[in-house]
Amino acid sequence: MAKQSGSQLIGPIATGILVLALLHLAQAIFVPLAFALFVIALVYPIQSALQQRLPRLIALLITLVVTLAVIVAISSSVTWGLGKLGQWLFANAGRFQLIYANWTDWLEEHGIAIAGVLADRFDVRWLVGFTQGMAGRLNSFVGFALLVLVFTMLGLLEVDDFNKRLNSSAAQPQGLQILLANREIGIKLRRFMIVRTFASMLTGLVVWIFALVAGLELAAAWGAIAFTLNYIPFLGPFVATVLPTLFAIAQFESWPMAVGVFVGLNLIQFVIGSYLEPLLIGTSLSISPFAVIFAVFFWSFMWGVPGAFIGVPILIAFIVYCARHPSARWIAILASGNAIDAS
Repeated sequence: MAKQSGSQLIGPIATGILVLALLHLAQAIFVPLAFALFVIALVYPIQSALQQRLPRLIALLITLVVTLAVIVAISSSVTWGLGKLGQWLFANAGRFQLIYANWTDWLEEHGIAIAGVLADRFDVRWLVGFTQGMAGRLNSFVGFALLVLVFTMLGLLEVDDFNKRLNSSAAQPQGLQILLANREIGIKLRRFMIVRTFASMLTGLVVWIFALVAGLELAAAWGAIAFTLNYIPFLGPFVATVLPTLFAIAQFESWPMAVGVFVGLNLIQFVIGSYLEPLLIGTSLSISPFAVIFAVFFWSFMWGVPGAFIGVPILIAFIVYCARHPSARWIAILASGNAIDAS
């Protein structure tokens, strides 16, 4: 009996591994497709409302223009911030070289000989190139966004017909279950992104004000970077906290000031991300923190930075589908932050 149940598990596990391998190898296709489905879930209510008063194609055009404007605004903010950061790094590279040399000297005096090896390999030009490279990759985001836009346009044209097919008698009972699950996913994703956007805007504003009060250079750039990176759970706020701290060391050349910047930024991220945002989202989107961390790291491994961004929306969709399938409801319960009604 045990051998039989074990053999029954081999098939689904092998299928899952093959599917994940396909998603990784063909990410050039699946990443834009996943983002397009995500965007469709967010903006379809806008098109649906416009279609009641305007022709279908005009409603689609307005929806796409608004969507593209939002994407460009968000991506431009972090590109501008990283560009300013790269210029500052290039102009002040000598500060970092001197500070790093002082660190390695201090570590060697205390018996940490590896610091000398690191000092030989350290080149501030690498840090400048890394920052400018990030800005360059974000600029290349335009091509990716256009592909997502094409998928989104085709998908929005198909939504109404697809829903009719799901409602047809030939597709029952699975069609109705998929339709209800898709509606629930859309509602949850829209609520998630509204709260996430509000939290990101608030984080960017507070970080900008904090940087001004602390006397940190590039205050507006730090606010723009914090605003955009806050869309990526855990990894984004971590980067948006570490980077200003490193530059505070170079600017002020004072450990107490750098520690103050680090503590202040962490306090901002904690209050907004760990208290205010969960309070606004509520229990309907309660997800296990471990599941969120796993989703962010797993999909960043699969698809890079885009995967880190879309990992949580994929997790939300996964939980909804599992909750509607009796044999997989236990997975949804484990991944959720609260018990799911069995009804």
